Amino acid sequence: MRSAIYHHPHDVRIEDVAEPEPGAGEVKLRVAHNGVCGSDLHEYFSTETFVPVAPHPQTGIQAPVALGHEFSGTVVAVGDGVSSVRAGDRVAVRPTYTCGRCPACRAGAPNTCRVLAFHGLSGPGGGLSEYTVLPESMVFALPENVSLEMGALVEPMAVAYHAVKISGIRPGELAVIAGLGPIGVGLFFALRAAGVTDIIASDPSAQRRDILTGLGARHVIDPTVTEVATAAQEATDGLGARVVFDAAGVGAAILTGIGALAPQGKVLVVGIHEQAMELNPTALLLGEAQIVASLVYTDDDYRHVIDSMSRGEITGEGWVDHAPLDDLLTVYDQLRRGERMKVLIDL
Repeated sequence: MRSAIYHHPHDVRIEDVAEPEPGAGEVKLRVAHNGVCGSDLHEYFSTETFVPVAPHPQTGIQAPVALGHEFSGTVVAVGDGVSSVRAGDRVAVRPTYTCGRCPACRAGAPNTCRVLAFHGLSGPGGGLSEYTVLPESMVFALPENVSLEMGALVEPMAVAYHAVKISGIRPGELAVIAGLGPIGVGLFFALRAAGVTDIIASDPSAQRRDILTGLGARHVIDPTVTEVATAAQEATDGLGARVVFDAAGVGAAILTGIGALAPQGKVLVVGIHEQAMELNPTALLLGEAQIVASLVYTDDDYRHVIDSMSRGEITGEGWVDHAPLDDLLTVYDQLRRGERMKVLIDL
């Protein structure tokens, strides 16, 4: 079968590899779609972060690895003991492997497992393959009215839902989304589903601002023209935002976000930062502001997102398009230049 194999930064190859078969407790999928994630671009253009260069402490996997952690597919075979799905079922995949033993897992926060691994980055296979095999616990059946296309979006939408959930924001409070890539879009959907309608969406890209406007955002700004703090104060009679979501992964989003906060507000970091930043903590002290972070998702987040999709609260219209596996590196370049929004690779 064909699979996208990551060797090093700037070295991903489409290769023929052995087709896997499921063992006990495992499920074999024929992959339908795999979304290209910002973390994939970071691994390719910058440096290995989630791809291990030495054997991973949980999975034993190291580069070269099969890529692809945002995907959906159809079950084609199951191993002994599998009871929750059967051949023909359409599923979304939660790609995280957790150990169950570390302090984070024992504390009930497996999404912050100390040895967290990802299928498609640090696990034995990936969604940028024609077939892949996973533990039964990592597949979630899709209802009839949720397509395989939407199934491939469950993972990034769950990232966004988890961030909104832990932010504590409530209806009537102002949220700012800094960075309108796919996670920013997911934050917009998740906030609306939570009853939060006072939202400022901010991005220097006109294309991305237009997409959010098309999805129903009423207050969309270019932060190079309108300061985020000014927009937040004008929208709240001087109070400011309860939460600024950093979905941009750049230091400026955090620094300008602090200035946009209401007293005791918080900046919630969702994006991966490729560069370090300087911060004077006094900027936080004066308003009792907080900087907190959100990491991936839980099983409940997955179930909530799938239910939200079934209710029609999340759509792929206007911001998702497709490409074949052979165009993967071209898609990487296009996404890096900001020419496309969300691309699903069709397997």
